[in-house]
Amino acid sequence: MSCCSGGGAGTTLAVAPAEVRPGAGAGLAGPQVRIPAGVFAMGDAFGEGDPADGETPLHPVRLPAFLVDETTVTNDAFAAFVDATGHVTDAEHAGVSAVFHGLLTARESDVVRRLDTTPWWLAVQGASWRHPGGARSDVSEIGDHPVVHVSWRDAQAYATWVGRRLPTEAEWERAARGGPDARRFPWGDDRGDGTREWRLNIWQGDFPERDTAEDGWAGTAPARSFAPNGFGLFSTVGNVWEWCQDWFSVHTYAKSPLDAPTGPAYGTQRVIRGGSFLCHDSYCRRYRVAARSSTTPESSSSNVGFRCVADLPDLHH
Repeated sequence: MSCCSGGGAGTTLAVAPAEVRPGAGAGLAGPQVRIPAGVFAMGDAFGEGDPADGETPLHPVRLPAFLVDETTVTNDAFAAFVDATGHVTDAEHAGVSAVFHGLLTARESDVVRRLDTTPWWLAVQGASWRHPGGARSDVSEIGDHPVVHVSWRDAQAYATWVGRRLPTEAEWERAARGGPDARRFPWGDDRGDGTREWRLNIWQGDFPERDTAEDGWAGTAPARSFAPNGFGLFSTVGNVWEWCQDWFSVHTYAKSPLDAPTGPAYGTQRVIRGGSFLCHDSYCRRYRVAARSSTTPESSSSNVGFRCVADLPDLHH
């Protein structure tokens, strides 16, 4: 589990995901862009990652063309899925999810516990995608923000319903980079803050007590905030972590095949990519496009969401 994700705060329940009819919601899915086929350099070209994250070695990956959502799935889009299918998320089944302490909008009695190693994460009774800060919050005015408090299994269910799937980790990084290889961020090596406009939603100020929100947002930002990358994708770094299809292993890159890698055959945690609004240089620089992290597939928190991909009929053009 990453220091900047709240996985593990909830109660693990053996609940089967609701059955959804594949593709039934295809007409309600958000727009996608085409990522061209090609070879790219995957991984950390600067040696800046934590060795435990397995961001090296830098290695070539060849992918066919595919389609990817322009944005992370929003609250409005997820609400349409729930309305149509009756899906109940893992957080709702468990009755508890992980909320960053500065976003708590609930009674103190709703706080079940603080996480020992990351006390800024609270296990909050009643927190869910509908109530991202706890029982006294709701998403009625943030329909265009990324949906959060969704587990890997919830994301899979939504993707199935719209006739799409979660990206492999390689697909995610290829799309997130926006074209050029071996850069820290989709736009280049310089974060670009200070005298220039912020290009991503991360933490400014003293973590974890004071977010000055110099980028315009404390908490999540609307999914179409900030300029898109070279492929036309919004907020591939910062804002919310994004679920990937792959199991996580620190050794993945050392064993990766050239063509369309899909990660280990098994594991205990799924890959999340992109960092979130809680990333801060004092403890977590995982908002770099090469950065990796992971959490358990049933986990949910106030800074993890997802976007979907789809295969093209002709995979080689």
